[in-house]
Order: sequence, then structure tokens, then C-alpha cells
Amino acid sequence: MSVALDREKLFAARLHAVRVRPYLATALFALHVVESRRVPTMAVDRYWRCYVSPEFVARMPVEELAGVWVHEASHLLRDHHGRSDRVARERGLTGAGDRLRMNIAADCEINDDVYGDGLVQPEDAVTPRTLGLPAGELMEDYLRQFRLGPWLDDKAAWLDCGSGADGLDRGWDLGPDGAEGLSAQEQDAVRFRVAQGIIGAPGDAPRGWRRWAEEAFHPPQPWRQLLGAALRSAVSGAGAGEDHSYGRPSRRSVALPGIVLPSLRRRPPRVSVVIDTSGSVSDAELGSALLEVAAISRALGGRRDLVSVLPCDASARVVHPLCQAEGIPLVGGGGTDLRAGFATALRARPQPDVVVALTDGQTPWPSRRPPCRTIVGLFRRSGPRVNENNPDYVPDHPPDWARVVRIG
Repeated sequence: MSVALDREKLFAARLHAVRVRPYLATALFALHVVESRRVPTMAVDRYWRCYVSPEFVARMPVEELAGVWVHEASHLLRDHHGRSDRVARERGLTGAGDRLRMNIAADCEINDDVYGDGLVQPEDAVTPRTLGLPAGELMEDYLRQFRLGPWLDDKAAWLDCGSGADGLDRGWDLGPDGAEGLSAQEQDAVRFRVAQGIIGAPGDAPRGWRRWAEEAFHPPQPWRQLLGAALRSAVSGAGAGEDHSYGRPSRRSVALPGIVLPSLRRRPPRVSVVIDTSGSVSDAELGSALLEVAAISRALGGRRDLVSVLPCDASARVVHPLCQAEGIPLVGGGGTDLRAGFATALRARPQPDVVVALTDGQTPWPSRRPPCRTIVGLFRRSGPRVNENNPDYVPDHPPDWARVVRIG
């Protein structure tokens, strides 16, 4: 006789998980429950559906079910399906056994800090200690350190967390066209809200979650190192961040009796960031631009007062100091002419030592070299850039006097 799914018990377990892990509440409530008798326990797909076995719910205590809720949500928050797909391509891992190893490695990544403090660890849960491995590492690291063995034969059912854990589609998956799945944008919004909660209450989350939250806010990107290097090169060049001061007379004054010469004093460089807000720049790219502004501030030692932001489409708008970054309105949506942005940035007093332009490149450029260092961050485009009103239009390449870094 088949058992009916006890939803009251299942949701009571979720509520218990929210009480003991409040920073994961957004993710736990974002999961849509799908009853399935084909699922051994509980499993998730990449669209944030949670497939639940009625028999599994019936035999599990509420406290252990709460731990399973957190476990499954953790797979999706940490993008284990996407990371497994990337690892499979990079390392040539194609078999079902390889995907099972990825599931186990993903379990090791999250299980070392999921349980305890109100969450009971199920008896068969795999942790790094189970495999004799160190705690605190990532799925990709664990995957290199173990192979499948016969001891897994009686545990395989528990280890099947679904395609949301290892990227391999299951027969019970509803797929991209099924009901109640989250879009990629909705998934990113959930991750952002969870990361925001963890960073806002740094003492409540384990170290692994704090590390994940920092990367969710500021994901490591190769172009950020290039941008930082270009910026450091610009501000360390001759004439950048230098001024004359009589506070300490020049040593050359001794050769000119009766004359006091000023000395050159190094002052913190000022950076003006011109952000392309034209209609051809997507919301995602504008979000990327704000992350780059934060990276620029870090490259200057965290001196937000030295960075100003200027949104610009066909005309330059108000210059915003970075100390007000949270409220900077990136308005625009028209055509593109960053020459107006450069002109406004260079009229500022004191004048910037470096101008950074973040753009898709569909703009005319100043005809003359600005009197300061210039860095252009170009958003990557998969196809040729065109003007919808002129099919023969080819955007000008940034001028030779600009240091170009490709973003994305």
C-alpha cells in the first residue's frame, strides 16, 4: 500500500531548517516541492524543483528532514550542477560513475558545515571525514582525491541528490519546460539575497558559507586582475598623483640661496569612472560595471572618496562620488557618445589622474588624448556589434592612447 506524502511534516521540517539557518530562508522557500515515487529520498533539479519520496518523508524524523532540506538547497546555491558540467568538459568525465563521484564530492563540500546547531546529521551522510579527506575544501578539489569503491553499493540511494547536484538529468526531471521552475535570473536573485543575509550577519554563518557569500557578491574574474593591473600602472606613472608643496622645500633650494623651491609630493590619485548607460548596454553589464567600480576602489586601498562615477549615454549626467555608490542611478537608454562623458570628467576640480570608461564600444571617441591616463573596459560581445539604424555601421576601436581591458 502506497504512502501519501505528509506535506505537513515536510513543511514543518522546512520551517525548522529556517529557524536554525535563517540566512538560508530565501533559498529554502524558493524550492518547489514535487511528489515523486521514482525518487529514492529527496533530490533537486537545476530549476529549483525539489522531488520528494513519500516513503522517505514517512520514515525520517523531522529534525533529520530539516537537515536534508538544507543539504539540497546548498547544492543549488553553490551551483553544483553548473560546476559539475564545467568539470566534466575540462576533465573528459562522461560516465554515470563520474557524475556519482561529482555528487559525492559536492556532498563533501557542503556536509562539513551543514549539520549541528539544530540540524541532525543522517546516519548515511557522506562527509570528508567519511572518505578520510580534510574538511573545508571545494567539490573540484575533493573530486581528485577519491575513487568509487564497493562500500558505496548500499549507500547509492542516499547519494542521489538529483541533477541539481551533479548536472546529469534524471528520468523524474520535469525539464526546462515543466511547471514551477525558476529562471536563471530568479535563481541569481535567490543566491544574491542569501549572500546578502550571510554578509549582513557575519557571525552566524560557518566559514564555508561566508566564503561562498563573498564570491557571490564579487565573483573572481580574470579581467578584474587585468583592470587592477592597468589601474596600478596608470596611477604609478610619471605625473599621476603628484603635486608641488612648500611644506617640505626641495633639496635643490640649497643651490639657489634666498630662493625656496617646492618639492614634489605624492598624493593619492583620483579616478573618474565613465559608465556607458546607452540602450545597447544590458542590465547585467551595468551590474558588472558597478562591481568594477568597487574593484577600482579596492585597487586604491579602499579610498572611496577618490573615485567618482559618471553615467553617460549620448550626454553626460551628474558626477556621483563613490561614497554614495549604493544610490548611484545608472540612468540612460539613448544613443552613445562617451565624448561628453570624457569632457565632463575632465572638467572636474580637482581633475582626475585616471579616467576609466566602461562601455560596449559603440561610441565615438575623443579626437585628442586626454591630459591623464585612460583605461577602457570593453564588455564582451558574442557577435558583431551593429547599429540597428545603420546596418553598415562599424564601431570605432578605442584609440591607441587608451589601455583596453576586455570585461566578461
